[in-house]
Amino acid sequence: MTNKVAIVIFITTIIIIAGFLFFRNPQPKVPASNSFTTITSAQLSTMLKQKDFFFANVHIPYEGEIKDSDAFIPYDKITDNLDKLPKDKTAKIVLYCQSGRMSEIAAKELVSLGYTQVSHLSGGMIDWKNNAYEIIER
Repeated sequence: MTNKVAIVIFITTIIIIAGFLFFRNPQPKVPASNSFTTITSAQLSTMLKQKDFFFANVHIPYEGEIKDSDAFIPYDKITDNLDKLPKDKTAKIVLYCQSGRMSEIAAKELVSLGYTQVSHLSGGMIDWKNNAYEIIER
């Protein structure tokens, strides 16, 4: 009889564990839309014609700028400068830098902070200039 008791205990344990795993309440998953958009120079040029976004240069050190920039915020100090960004985390934000690397890092950081409409310029000011758009140098 001891083998039968052991088998019953084993099967009961498996049923309890399976029931727990099946009926437990899993944590909600973060939506996959938690990301930023990469835009081209041509797309940015079109967007600037009817500008409805916050536009920030995040490159350090300063290497020039694209006309109509709203702010200059170092990419690695973006969290220290949230007061310069729109308070509304659903506001459209476009970031750029010299090559696109720093703006991509800053975009990831803003998304992690809850900003939902963040874009960055692919290729940065290098691509912008290579596509015959103007860079302002001070």
